[in-house]
Amino acid sequence: MSEPWLDDPLGFLIGAERVSRFFSDTYEREALIVAHGAPKRFEGLLSIDAIDRIVTSVDLREGQLDLADASRTIRRTDYIDGGGYVDRGAVAELHRAGATIILQHAHQTQPSLARLCRALEHVFSCHVQTNLYLTPPNAQGFRTHYDNHDVLVLQVEGEKAWRLYEKPVDTPYRGEGFELGKYQPGELKQEFVLKAGDCAYVPRGLMHDAMTSGTEPSLHITVGLIVRTWADLMLEAVSEVALRVPELRRSLPPGHAHANFDRTAARAHLKELSALVAREVQLDEALDLSIDTFIRSRAADNRSSIRDAARAIAKSDGFKANAFSPYRIAEDGDDLVVIAPGGDLKFKPSDLASLTKALSGEVFRVGDLTAEAPEALIAKLFSYGLIVRT
Repeated sequence: MSEPWLDDPLGFLIGAERVSRFFSDTYEREALIVAHGAPKRFEGLLSIDAIDRIVTSVDLREGQLDLADASRTIRRTDYIDGGGYVDRGAVAELHRAGATIILQHAHQTQPSLARLCRALEHVFSCHVQTNLYLTPPNAQGFRTHYDNHDVLVLQVEGEKAWRLYEKPVDTPYRGEGFELGKYQPGELKQEFVLKAGDCAYVPRGLMHDAMTSGTEPSLHITVGLIVRTWADLMLEAVSEVALRVPELRRSLPPGHAHANFDRTAARAHLKELSALVAREVQLDEALDLSIDTFIRSRAADNRSSIRDAARAIAKSDGFKANAFSPYRIAEDGDDLVVIAPGGDLKFKPSDLASLTKALSGEVFRVGDLTAEAPEALIAKLFSYGLIVRT
């Protein structure tokens, strides 16, 4: 099946002509609504029939499926049995009565969504996840709220009417979740209807709600962007400074927990240490650590590696780098290491030229590599999804 979203992932969702301005003017700042006028644009990703197949055929456990209805409280005990499995009949009954079906982290079980997430991770350099929402006609899953991560909403089938309000919290932390009753939506800023094939971007912190429009059910995919922030990077950078600067590793003053402890000297010392950190802080080590953590947390994108395990690597076989598989080449003592999804791959220092060639993005064959054992090098890269057959 053709997957056009892999050619230009973000461009396919919001339009290629909007990508540049999205990052310069829109990202993390304001909402973007894109009416493509192409009802079948996202049909290759999912369908209501696929949702029906999953819910009625797969033994889903607690946490994989949730139900929500803005008009009433639905508890997990209403649709989870004593063994921790989803009660399919209860789900169908509650959905018929107005509840929205939510399939959490659908990219973990739906290959098309997994490929979309990997492609968008290449664009944003962050973890990308998907949740699915199937809402009956004339129904609303959630009351007005904000999300603590940015989302791209892909309307697959049906229509949904959205309302956007104000930002009570500008760019909230990941752990700074919405609390009902604590925040007010503020002034209504925008109303629109997402039709099949349309897309909306909603930055974190922006209050919103949505209700099915029309007489048909609404199915949409929410693509969540789970980012690392400058604050995260600064914490890593300060930790790196502490490895080099003993002053940061010294203990807090004895007795600092006492109620009558005089903080005057501590305040002055903290300012001195802050100035020291400002002088010593470095980007590269902290950023490399952040990148390595991100890469290692990904799953290997190694489709065909099991099917082709018994297939010998012939001299005529063409390979190239997997465009959406992140990696970083680093040194580890006497070894050369490729930090990759699924694990760190060790090679000999003499393999550097061959690795550089294999991961350059150009098509190559066994004869193009100078490694001592080029077939073994290719097999390892292929097993971990860093290269694919052409």
